[in-house]
Amino acid sequence: MDNSAGYWFLSGAEREHAATNVHAEGAGSPAWSEGNLVRPLIHGAAYFARLHEELSALVAGDRVWFTDWRGDGDERLTPDGPAIGELLARLARAGVEVRGLIWRSHGERLSAPMSNRSNELLSRQINDAGGEVLLDQRVRLFGCHHQKLFVIRNRKDPSRDVAFVGGIDLSHSRRDDAEHMGDPQAVDMDPRYGKQPPWHDAAVELRGPVVADVLELFAERWNDPHPLDRRTPYRMLLQRLADMPRHPKPLPETAPPPPPAGPHAVQLLRTYGVKHPPFPFAPGGERSVAQAYTKAFSLARSLIYIEDQYLWSAEVAAGIAAALEKNPRLNVIAVVPRYPDSDGPLGGPPKRLGQLRAIETISRVAPDRFGVFNLENKTGTPIYVHAKICIIDDIWFTCGSDNFNRRSWTTDSELTCAVIDTTTGEQEAAGTDTGPGSSRPLAHEVRLQLWAEHLGLDQSDPRLQAPADGLGLWNASADALDDWHKTGGRQPRPKGHVRHHTTEPVSALQRLWAAPANRFFVDPDGRPRTSRGTTRF
Repeated sequence: MDNSAGYWFLSGAEREHAATNVHAEGAGSPAWSEGNLVRPLIHGAAYFARLHEELSALVAGDRVWFTDWRGDGDERLTPDGPAIGELLARLARAGVEVRGLIWRSHGERLSAPMSNRSNELLSRQINDAGGEVLLDQRVRLFGCHHQKLFVIRNRKDPSRDVAFVGGIDLSHSRRDDAEHMGDPQAVDMDPRYGKQPPWHDAAVELRGPVVADVLELFAERWNDPHPLDRRTPYRMLLQRLADMPRHPKPLPETAPPPPPAGPHAVQLLRTYGVKHPPFPFAPGGERSVAQAYTKAFSLARSLIYIEDQYLWSAEVAAGIAAALEKNPRLNVIAVVPRYPDSDGPLGGPPKRLGQLRAIETISRVAPDRFGVFNLENKTGTPIYVHAKICIIDDIWFTCGSDNFNRRSWTTDSELTCAVIDTTTGEQEAAGTDTGPGSSRPLAHEVRLQLWAEHLGLDQSDPRLQAPADGLGLWNASADALDDWHKTGGRQPRPKGHVRHHTTEPVSALQRLWAAPANRFFVDPDGRPRTSRGTTRF
């Protein structure tokens, strides 16, 4: 089996996006970055601790550039602080260049709890200290900026440059750890998650030449010449009330890429919806996230492992179902939240309907080779799965901001890293039991860490090694915990957090309005009209 980056990653022709300078092919360079060091950061507490460490080491003349979907300035990076807004403001006052783009949001009445107000307050806090953090509404109608990234560049030592990409916002509820007792600074969610919702999330730390690619991605958005606000009197008024300019200040000249740092190849995948006026760097939109998953699914032989907030949409389900149909040895394991974050009488049915349809589509092809699970902590409180991770055959893995739904693959701005470990070369086919001491790629190590936590096992447990055996292991673990609950928990609680997932039904009457609500508002299609209703991206 070919484990090379060229086999798994999208080529420039497959990406079909010549307008961007990110991974621009030319002079023999591929459509991805090599020579990088990737460090997975599982859980918000681990990510915030690393972010705090890197930011605290900066001095005047260094640079910090970031994007976010939601930011709460008072969110603490460690149990004792500091808060993210306080730290970034302190850096700006000390002469560190701090620039950011945060989604403008649709306003409190339309987007609560998305918190247009919290984003505005974080921006003002940093700007008052000398930074430049702007509210960005250059999106497709009903879309949002969902990218979450940090780029930190050191003026005197480029080898210390680092980027962070993932699904973790600078906001409340994200700072949880492997115990999953929740972030003391919590957001309001479905009450079944409790007052301090347990939260599972992930990001990656990047070093090497790919840092410059992440910075270029930020620069393309920053340098978009169109106004930051939508051209309506209401939006222009909001921008003035927030004391925000309509255009960013020009960026300074960028430094050369950092030197090689490790053995990992990274391809940055993006989504940008088709809109008017168009993105200069993606005039026809960009759907490399969807294109990359479509290609990787078709190459899967042994295992597709997914952690996702949603797992819905016909287009997503079709690619997974096709992979199962193509390869009778392939298994699919998906981990999702037990309930939507908001599951009220109006918001819940459209979300649940999308997931029900996706699960039915995949199950119809291979019911014995597809398992969907959710997680709970040791007190029985469900864990909200916000991570966006996919691992295929222990070779190719992704971590980023996109969810497995049509919105993330076609409408919102998204950023995801696909990673290949180039040190492994030509290895035995995925699913072969090579033993815990064998040389395995980074994707394998990420899977071991996640499965060990979820299943309550040690990472050295030989049962975790072969991905082909995983579905049986997950089913057994979920069976044990489900049975323990059914018997009233009289015996010692089984190890692990895994439960079988069953999406709550949507009645026939609810489907009459939930279906169009899902299609047009919850999970819109941002592709060109000629592609809608198909599985083409």
